[in-house]
Amino acid sequence: MCGLAGFIDNNRSRSSESLEALSHKMCSTLINRGPDDFGSWVDEKSGIAMSHRRLAIQDTTLAGHQPMVSKSGRYIIIYNGEVYNYKTLREELKKAGYVFRSQSDTEVLLAAIEIWGLSAALDKFVGMFAFALWDIKNKKLFLARDRVGIKPLYWSLQNNIFYFGSQSKSF
Repeated sequence: MCGLAGFIDNNRSRSSESLEALSHKMCSTLINRGPDDFGSWVDEKSGIAMSHRRLAIQDTTLAGHQPMVSKSGRYIIIYNGEVYNYKTLREELKKAGYVFRSQSDTEVLLAAIEIWGLSAALDKFVGMFAFALWDIKNKKLFLARDRVGIKPLYWSLQNNIFYFGSQSKSF
């Protein structure tokens, strides 16, 4: 189990430091979900901040640190869950020429999204998961979770700020 939290401040009134501080505060409420690592990512121009609390299971090295940036630099992901067929997807992506940096299923998700597109990749994921994906190129946030909703993903719109996280207590 991991914890994710973030927001988009549509007012665009915060500095990078302020965005990161609020994101860190939100994610600190989720320490019980991921005591092994913490990371955050901020884009001041877009008003977005994303943070992650990690429970390291698949790849316990720093190579599995989140938020994780895709190889092209286009996508940023924070992810909670397990994609059961990630090893099969990993082999399929390797055959397509993708070279992996880690053993994490998070990197498999990112590679699949980058190579196949979000919709096609989601169709291939089998497991329990929730994630937030920021598309830097198109300035769009995507929130997704498994078909059954096993992994929680909450969101709220307050004062023109869109919040999201693994637990509502983070907002």
